[in-house]
Amino acid sequence: MSHETTPTRVDGDATAARAWSPTALPPLLDSEVAHVAYHRPDWLRQWVERYGSPLHVVWPKLLERNAEALQAVPRRHGVALDVYYGAKVNKSQALVRAAVEAGIGVDVSSEYEMQDALLAGIDPRRLVATGPAKTARFHGQLVARGALISVDSLEEFEALQQNGASGRARVLLRCRPASARASRFGMGEADVTHCLRTLAASRDRFAFEGFHFHLSGYDVASRVQALREVMSQVAAARELGLGVQVIDIGGGLPIRYVDAERYAAFLRSQDATHYRNGKLPTSFYPYGGELDAAAWLDELLGTPLDATSSVAEALIAQGLRLAIEPGRSLVDQAAITVFRVNRVKALADGRHVVYVEGSSFSACETWFASEYLVDPILLSFGAPRGEAPMRAYIAGHSCLDDDVITNRLIDFATKPEPGDLLVYANTAGYQMDLLENEFHRHPMPRRIAVRNGAAGGMEVWPDDKGSLE
Repeated sequence: MSHETTPTRVDGDATAARAWSPTALPPLLDSEVAHVAYHRPDWLRQWVERYGSPLHVVWPKLLERNAEALQAVPRRHGVALDVYYGAKVNKSQALVRAAVEAGIGVDVSSEYEMQDALLAGIDPRRLVATGPAKTARFHGQLVARGALISVDSLEEFEALQQNGASGRARVLLRCRPASARASRFGMGEADVTHCLRTLAASRDRFAFEGFHFHLSGYDVASRVQALREVMSQVAAARELGLGVQVIDIGGGLPIRYVDAERYAAFLRSQDATHYRNGKLPTSFYPYGGELDAAAWLDELLGTPLDATSSVAEALIAQGLRLAIEPGRSLVDQAAITVFRVNRVKALADGRHVVYVEGSSFSACETWFASEYLVDPILLSFGAPRGEAPMRAYIAGHSCLDDDVITNRLIDFATKPEPGDLLVYANTAGYQMDLLENEFHRHPMPRRIAVRNGAAGGMEVWPDDKGSLE
């Protein structure tokens, strides 16, 4: 997928509008998204006027492109791959539909996510349920539809045994690798062994298909070590006469938000004075990593698993498919979030705060004691204004002192004015809707889906309706 950054200022098409690109941490943008953000600010203003601020703009087709890029990697290695879109990453129905149209499965963690996937036309056998606290009702629906169930614990396995749903339950056993001993998810070796013995004696109730694990972070080496551990479980299952078809390694594939060199330079130079609260966050998502998801997957498959085989070669030799459940990496570049500026306030300490129509619940990183290290694009309207640089942090419209979209002080090439727009790029991956609510009784932010139309235009429809206007 092509990415681009843009010079400091670009004039809009046939409008009195200008796009001011940030200079510290400008976003990497897909070319379609960049065209709208930098060259058609008039479209964004029209959409905000119609649907309100903040506004989430979704490009469903980009999920399909990301899926194809991931699937191409194991094909080169000769490995069979099952991809499941982690629907929890975003509440967009258009993105779920795009996953179905891309021919991949959907990872659902609730019966509500499952219903959305079914509404989008998914074959129920292309569903996998991975959440740790599935209800008896959810279990019953999954079994009845023939969906794949990742069993998180011995207790869940026993509950599934007692469920009265008709049909055989298709199951994976979720392991807890040694590198994840502190995690509450997955089963240790003794519980896995107990479940395998029960599965071998209960073939009329269960269809065992393989193993599942999920690790935090983005380290390839820890996944490879977990695969080594799971391979011993594969051998144990086969000794009991159980067929093992798949190893599911969950999600955690990285994406790149900003240029790696710019990101590294920013991290080296920043200190507490860059933040309005004087606190330097202790951790950040690796926004400027060296690898995207496809390169990461390629590295994983090419890494030695043992003295004679790479991960890819071992999977092939054992007749195993690899399964992954990407969320963030499948929606890479697939959405932006647009905030309308309400006013700019000068503070007593000489700094400024930019108030926007919207809250930090729609840009949630500050609630996790971290920051979104991607600068917003400023879209200005009206009479041309000269460059008058200003440093400010960005605050939401609620009465909470900590309702800030950035604690970090942003350098603007010109002072934002009421009615201007701030565009945050690449927000589909948890960033835009994880914490959204109706605080102060503001309605939930709207979400629209877009695609290229005729004569260089753009077709737009409300994401929750699923049909073109």
